[in-house]
Amino acid sequence: MKKQRNIAVELSSSLPAEQQQTELVERKGIAHPDTMCDSIMEAVCVALCKEYSDRFGHILHHNIDKGMLVAGKTLPQPGGGKVIEPMKIIFGDRATYTHNGTFVPIGEIAEAAAKKWLHSNMRFVDPEVNIIYQNEIKPGSPELTDTFARSVIGANDTSVGIGHAPPTETERLVLAAEQYLNSNTFKYAYPETGKDIKIMAFRKNRDLTLTVAIAFVDRYIQNEKMYFEKKQIIQDNLTEFIRCKQQSIENVTVQVNTLDDPERGESGMYLTVLGTSAESGDGGQVGRGNRVNGLITFNRPQSLEAAAGKNPVNHVGKIYNVLSHEMARRIHKEVDGIMEVTVYLCSQIGKPLDEPLIATAKLVLEKDVHLDDVREAVTSIIHVELAYIGVFIEQLTLGKFGVC
Repeated sequence: MKKQRNIAVELSSSLPAEQQQTELVERKGIAHPDTMCDSIMEAVCVALCKEYSDRFGHILHHNIDKGMLVAGKTLPQPGGGKVIEPMKIIFGDRATYTHNGTFVPIGEIAEAAAKKWLHSNMRFVDPEVNIIYQNEIKPGSPELTDTFARSVIGANDTSVGIGHAPPTETERLVLAAEQYLNSNTFKYAYPETGKDIKIMAFRKNRDLTLTVAIAFVDRYIQNEKMYFEKKQIIQDNLTEFIRCKQQSIENVTVQVNTLDDPERGESGMYLTVLGTSAESGDGGQVGRGNRVNGLITFNRPQSLEAAAGKNPVNHVGKIYNVLSHEMARRIHKEVDGIMEVTVYLCSQIGKPLDEPLIATAKLVLEKDVHLDDVREAVTSIIHVELAYIGVFIEQLTLGKFGVC
């Protein structure tokens, strides 16, 4: 028997993000302290899901979404500086340590997952030398832990997940730019660039300005002259890359490391020893970085939930935020006549995940398309996605969806 779900399809009262006069989009690259935090805590979550499943045949209660990265201390200088004090990763929040008399070494699993991620993603950070690990993961409360033992696992919270489609041209360009700057090809050509890259895009009408922060690695920079020459080459290279990708954007301006001051010597250059500002200048925290679509889209509605590290079994802060984006992408792709769609999924604590309090799709339609023309198709997609939420959760458990 087909479930009755509370699904609403309505017209949006907002101008599409692509048509708004100004637009702001941000992307924090993989070695940005906030992205490092998100990525590491999500890696710990995936590792715990596997450990629980291997030991007990199902996933136990956990949430590792309160992690922090405490900045270390370095002394960068042209030709190569040194690390004075290592960074510190603090694993926080809750996990199940004991089940049916069996102890699970949560701290060891978390540290191993973090080191594995660092080995795979950081070029100059030695996980055994440059990082201190501090486990502050505590056992969960009895009520929240008990929810995992129930025959029907309900939502852990009353919360809202938000997704949207399609990406604007600005959003596509920002994501493409960061991925290009952190690609293996680019690093081979420009090894002096670290992976801590932050891009802020400002579009006004058809003019786009990209403000880019790139952490340069000091061992590849011999002097000030070399630094500023390299920076200009990279700035020109990125400008050309964007121009090859742009469609309706008419004018592009790229500015790299705008805090630099040639008159201040070594203090006027963005140099690092390990390629990340976390080594000395800036800490990181879960939830302060990219949303689940990999961007911070200031012109769009978005949730403040930190998806990274949350359990994929009943935590709607992760499940609904990722699922709403998947729904929005599918709606825009499969239903003709939709210019833009935003999906809102609101849970009700304790209730089944496939029965949200309300699932709403707000649509911007193309000219001569009416709401009645698309309502049934949009409703059907939302209904099917909710009906198969179990399959979606299985994929989420395996880390198949990015969350930052």
